[in-house]
Amino acid sequence: MRIFILLTSLFFSAGQVIAADTTVEMLNKQGKERMVYSHKIVKVDPGDTVFWKATTKGHNVEFVTRPKGVKKFKSKISKDTQYKFSVPGIYAYWCTPHKTMGMIGFVIVGGDLSNIDAVKATKFRGKSKKLAKKLFPQLEN
Repeated sequence: MRIFILLTSLFFSAGQVIAADTTVEMLNKQGKERMVYSHKIVKVDPGDTVFWKATTKGHNVEFVTRPKGVKKFKSKISKDTQYKFSVPGIYAYWCTPHKTMGMIGFVIVGGDLSNIDAVKATKFRGKSKKLAKKLFPQLEN
């Protein structure tokens, strides 16, 4: 029974990180996926910092949907970056050059899902649209 519970929890948390300060790698390839962030969903508390590491060049981080009152954020291409999250809610982001290739991610701050409708209304395109629809249920878990 313990193995079943462990396997079930691993299955539903794949691609997610629940941590204080954490690092997300920007990659050309991970397994069979191309143009990806190492973690698609990161859950943090207010005051935590997410570090994005430009493990492979040509990538960045751009917030496309964020809680009200949060300023736009867009990092430089091929540069490591970080962001300290202080406002609870969901932050949707993509790699600007690869936004249609499925290179998207989400940060959930403080377990606050109050802007989930705005996140679901984000105009994802190409492979990112299909991936976002697949990830939306995981945002609500």
